[in-house]
Amino acid sequence: MTQVLAQTYPDKPVRLIVPFSAGSAVDTLARIPAQKLSELWGQPIVVDNRVGANGTIGTEAAAKAPADGYTLVLANDAGLATSPALYPRLPYDPARDFAPITLAASIPVVLVVNASFPASSVKELVSQAKANPGKIHYASGGNGSAQHLPMEMLKLAAGIDLVHVPYKGLGPAFNDVVSGQIPVMFAGMSNVFPHLKSGRIRALAIGSAQRSGAMPELQTMQEAGIAGFDYAAWAGFLAPAATAPSIIDRVNTDLKKVLGMPEVRDKLAALGFEVSPGTPQEFGAIIRREMAKLAKVIKEAGIRAD
Repeated sequence: MTQVLAQTYPDKPVRLIVPFSAGSAVDTLARIPAQKLSELWGQPIVVDNRVGANGTIGTEAAAKAPADGYTLVLANDAGLATSPALYPRLPYDPARDFAPITLAASIPVVLVVNASFPASSVKELVSQAKANPGKIHYASGGNGSAQHLPMEMLKLAAGIDLVHVPYKGLGPAFNDVVSGQIPVMFAGMSNVFPHLKSGRIRALAIGSAQRSGAMPELQTMQEAGIAGFDYAAWAGFLAPAATAPSIIDRVNTDLKKVLGMPEVRDKLAALGFEVSPGTPQEFGAIIRREMAKLAKVIKEAGIRAD
């Protein structure tokens, strides 16, 4: 029966929930491959932006959708790995309520400083922070965001005291770093590119354990002397937990095909995405590993929800 489902699937439009606003990084990561997947399937893929609560509203909607393969979600590390540690009454369980399909991409974060700040390396930033404890501020898009967590990881690893200034979203936070109102933050690579060229900010290091093909000259935090540092935002495709395995396998096969297309891969790479699809089992392992890692950071740093 499940094999028959996979042979006829999809025979009507598929809804793809994106838990963030149109134009966001996760939305972009959804729409570019969705267009090709729609062509491959001969069926419309309707992107449904369900915005709010750091991605939890859209992620919850996907968890509670019918498990027939016609509702998918592109969820990210916020909804799947950070929120479970921040919100004790989260209305879904990432490990129980979803069937992972594939990781779509990781989104490297870059440690940047305003051009006027007197640090040209991670070592110099740490030295400045140790000489001025509690006096250097850093920006983020909010508590538990992909800008907040890596900076708290740096604080814990380097034994420094930086003051968190949370904003209501990445845009205003990053704008204040570019303008010099706040000296330092972690930001997504796609946000960093244009302002590096203008000379208004400097990139000190990338958060992930490996260098990025988009900025191969930029050292990693580990290479800069922060042992064990490994942080990147990420997002992947999932379905409700009871979705037939044959449909999960079909969607996985076709998404890997689409994400491997040069026109898709190159377009996403130019925006700073590290496209890296894999098996459902691999993506499930990533979710469990990241949940444990980020829960530890959140507990040690004493991070609380907004």
